[in-house]
This record gives sequence, structure tokens and C-alpha cells, in this order.
Amino acid sequence: MRAVLIIVGLLFLSLPASKEAGAEGPARHGMSMFGELKYPPGFTHFEYVNPDAPKGGLVRLEARGTFDTLNSFTIKGSSAAGLSLLYDTLLESSRDEAFAEYGRLVESVAVADDLSSVTFNLREAARWHDGQPVTADDVAFSLELLKSKGAPFYRFYYANVEKAEALSPYKVKFTFKGRKNRELPLIIGQLPVLPKHYWQGKNFEATTLQPPLGSGPYRIAKVDPGRSITYERVADYWGKDLAVNKGRHNFDTLRFEYYRDPTVALEAFKANAFDFRQENTAKVWATQYKFPALKKGQVVKETLKNGNPTGMQSFAFNIRRPQFQDARVRQALALTFDFEWANKNLFFGQYTRTQSYFSNSELAAQGLPSAAELKFLSPLKGQIPEEVFAKAYAAPKTDGSGKSRRLLRQAKRLLDSAGWSVKDGKLRNGKTGKAMEIEFLLVNQGFQRIVAPMQKAMERLGVTVKVRVVDTSQYINRLRDFDYDVIVGGWGQSLSPGNEQRGFWGTAAADRPGSRNYIGIKDAAIDKLIDQIIFANSRAELVAATRALDRVLLWNHFVIPNWHINSYRIAYWNRFSRPKVQAKYSLGFPETWWLDNAKDKALKSAQNGGK
Repeated sequence: MRAVLIIVGLLFLSLPASKEAGAEGPARHGMSMFGELKYPPGFTHFEYVNPDAPKGGLVRLEARGTFDTLNSFTIKGSSAAGLSLLYDTLLESSRDEAFAEYGRLVESVAVADDLSSVTFNLREAARWHDGQPVTADDVAFSLELLKSKGAPFYRFYYANVEKAEALSPYKVKFTFKGRKNRELPLIIGQLPVLPKHYWQGKNFEATTLQPPLGSGPYRIAKVDPGRSITYERVADYWGKDLAVNKGRHNFDTLRFEYYRDPTVALEAFKANAFDFRQENTAKVWATQYKFPALKKGQVVKETLKNGNPTGMQSFAFNIRRPQFQDARVRQALALTFDFEWANKNLFFGQYTRTQSYFSNSELAAQGLPSAAELKFLSPLKGQIPEEVFAKAYAAPKTDGSGKSRRLLRQAKRLLDSAGWSVKDGKLRNGKTGKAMEIEFLLVNQGFQRIVAPMQKAMERLGVTVKVRVVDTSQYINRLRDFDYDVIVGGWGQSLSPGNEQRGFWGTAAADRPGSRNYIGIKDAAIDKLIDQIIFANSRAELVAATRALDRVLLWNHFVIPNWHINSYRIAYWNRFSRPKVQAKYSLGFPETWWLDNAKDKALKSAQNGGK
């Protein structure tokens, strides 16, 4: 599923053989791909919420960069933070199950026995913020609008959804085409539903700062273009008492304040300009959270474990560039990254080297391929790297000294074998004579100190290296146009990978502007492995196919793997409380937290000198 780490699934029961093909299955309150649902019909709330959490108060949140549009569904502009709060989806993901969704806009869902369609029965109480009902026409309209005028991602993601039909005012059917795919009903379950009566006659593809109409728990209250956006809780939100919403959306007001510079943002947090910060930089976490409010207990600093797959963060090569098309070159350049030195000297030992595109999960390849994996890999012999069958992948390891001559000698041998040699002090291609030049395109200044040692090591090999840091808007535009050599690329993963893998690594996405195939992979073998994941018939088959894909991606050396941590590093002003049970797959802030009036009063009193 999508890299926003959506954790979903679907329950498919075997139906009697007498049922005709395409017959609608039984209507159910939720879906799960390869197992039973945790929450039964009639459940009252998720386990990881406080159903009696008080409502009220303001939470101030941090956002980075800037924004110039309130439409997050198109490719134009930079959209504001928090816009998903405006919209309901058909189903709601459970954050403590690996593959489960429950009715949100719908009260029941039925999947055809042959997976050719899914039918949703909408809740008649669902309303847009202007009071009009949410209907099957809105749902069908949303699919067509996103596919025809939304960002290219949607056309690709919903490519196998043939049509959506409003069977009645509150019943909608989606019909699928092509090979039957267990994940498609899940994907449709996450469809954001848009109001037909609002968007008809408007230019959906244009940027806009006009607050759009939604049906969700919040509406836009105030917009300061590029600087802040404020949401207010909808007091009469139609879905506030649903089991999937109970104990959630507790703040009356959410305000996102924008900061272009992370250092400025941290100082603003220390000055109580916003309430909550999730830290992503090890050095900052280790050295910069030492200020009076923290020592006095006015700010809380915590590390909370999570069960999420960490995916792959990396220095990603754009193999559309000629200098990166040989895997030996990519492997050689990867040897210039001394993770052990960086972890010791830059990260304060907080990280683990990433060895898989599906790290921190059972989906990660380990050891040599199993018999189940070989079922998918063996037919691809001659099309995939031979190391897949003979070796377990392991990222290069050093003694942490920062002076690994052994790895640089190995890199030189690889470059020699690929036809590159040093002439006049520059690494040149033996056929064209062209010198190798590489630009690292960065949006986060913090990566400069990580790239710097790599730059020196590459220059010792004769490579000319430039490091360019650009603002968010320029970075997004260059990513969309694939205008870069190397970036810090990230692909989040769920426990149920599927269609989104086509967008990450599939041939069809390689030349599609705005796609997440940042690398530019066009590989028939990889396309086949992606299909094996999407059309897996069991959890065991899904795991084996995913591990097979993992091996092939790793041994192609498309990226220089970075690092990961399986916990959240958070700091917040001590005015909140949270549920006793933390969701396994979500931090839950601000979704399930609430303003604790007693803590808030004590904090204000302390800041006012006890008055």
C-alpha cells in the first residue's frame, strides 16, 4: 500500500461453489487480508484510544518549508500541512493490527467472491460541512476526478479500477479489471471522498487558497499563506460517535506554524512557540535538548518504541544518468560511505545500518533465499544479479576510523572493471573520455556533514563531487522532473506491500513526472516480482515474494543504504495526556492525545512565576 505507512488488509472467505462468478460476498463491518479482525461487529472504540478523552484546547504544530495551495490532490504547488483532516475515507485503518480496516463513511462492505468488485454501503448520516449528504455519486465522482485530473500518482494507483457505479444513493460498486488483486478493495477503502457539488465547474488542477469543502472532523479556520494554517474541530461532525472515531480528534484547534530552517524551528520550540516536536536528527537529539524548561519538567523528552517497518532511506542514484547505469559503478560509490564512523561521530551511536528495503519487519530478506523465495527467483536467472542466489546481502562495514583504504581499493577495482580509470587526476570513462561528475541534491542542510566525508572519499577516486542545498519548492520541482544525480531518497513501507511497489520500482512509473521511482528503474524481472507481491494468495506467499524483491533491489546497488531507528524521539510541552495503550503502528499525536487542563494550568503557573 502507500508509503505514508498505511497498515490495512482484507478478509476473504471461501464461498460455496454454487455461487456464480462475481457474486457479491457477505456484507461485513471491516476487512482484513490474511486473518480475522481484532474488533468484532458492534465494537465501541479502538483499544489504543481513551473513549472518554476530554475535548478542547489548542495544539500548535510545526511544519517545514512553505505552502501555496489547499488542494493536496494535484501535482501543482506545495500543499499545506494537515489537509487530510478535512476528508473522510470509506474505511479507517486500525493502528494496532497489521492488515485491518473498519467502516468510516460506510457501514458495511462486500467483496465479490472472485475479487472482481467491491461494494460499499454508505452511512446515510454522513454529511458534508455544508449539510448536504455524502452520496454514492460523490464516491464515484471522486475516483473519476482523481484519475483524470489528480496527480499522476492516482492514475497509476487506481489503474486497475475499471469503473465506479452508484447503484443507489447510498450504495456504490467498484469493478476491477485485469488480474485479480486482493489489495484493490483495500486501496479503494482508503479513497478520499470529495464533494461533487462543490468541485463541479471548478478547475481542480489549479492551485487555490480557497478552503475546500470536506466532511471530516476538522475544517480550515484561518490561512496565512506560506506561514501558518489553522483548523477548527467541527462541533457537529457527523462521524464523531463512530467506533473508529471515538477518543480521537480531541483538540478544538490545530495550528501548523511553518519554519524554513530546522535550527530556527528548534529554537522556536524551546521558546514555547509550538507544542510538540518529533526529532529526526541524532546530533540534535543528543546535544540540543538541554534547556531550562526541560530541566524544570516543563518539557518532556521521550523515546517511544514502535513496530513500523522502517523502509529504506538512502542516497539514491538516478540511473537515468549515464554514469550510474553500471551496477559496478554504483557499488563502488557505495563503498565511500563509512557508516560506522558516521554513527560514532555524527549520530552518537543511535542508529542501525539499514540492510533491507523492508527493515524492522518479517518482510526483510535474511540469509540465503528460502525454497519459497526461490520459487519466484529461479525463473529469473540470467535476468537478476547472480549474488541473489549465492550471498546474503550485507552493507559494507568498516572499523569506524574513517580511513578505510581497503574499501577504496575495492571501489577502484570495481570502477576499473566497469571501464573507468583516472587520467589527469579525474576518473574518466574509457570509451567516451568523459569525467565522472556527481551532484548531491539536498533539501536538509543537516545532510551536508554526512555527505562531506563521502565527497572526500569519492574525490580520492577521481570523482568530481558537488553538494547543492536548495529550498523546498525547488527541490520538489527537481524531483518531479528527475533533475538530479543523487538525492536522499526514502521509501516507507507497510506490513502489506502491494500496488505502491509499482510506483516505487516499476517500469511504467520510471518516466512519469512526479512518480516515486526516483531511481529510474526499468527492469522486467523487478516488474514480475512486484506482480508476485500484488497477486499473492496467502500471507506466506506475500512474505516470500517481498523478500525476493528485496534481494534483487539490494544486489542491483540502486542506493547507498542509510540507517534507521525503531522508535519515536519526541519532546513536548507538558500540557498533554495520552491513552495508556500506545498503538503498535502509530505515535498517535495529535490524533489520540488531549489537552490535560490540570497540566496546562500548572505549566502556565510555572511560566508566570507561580502566579
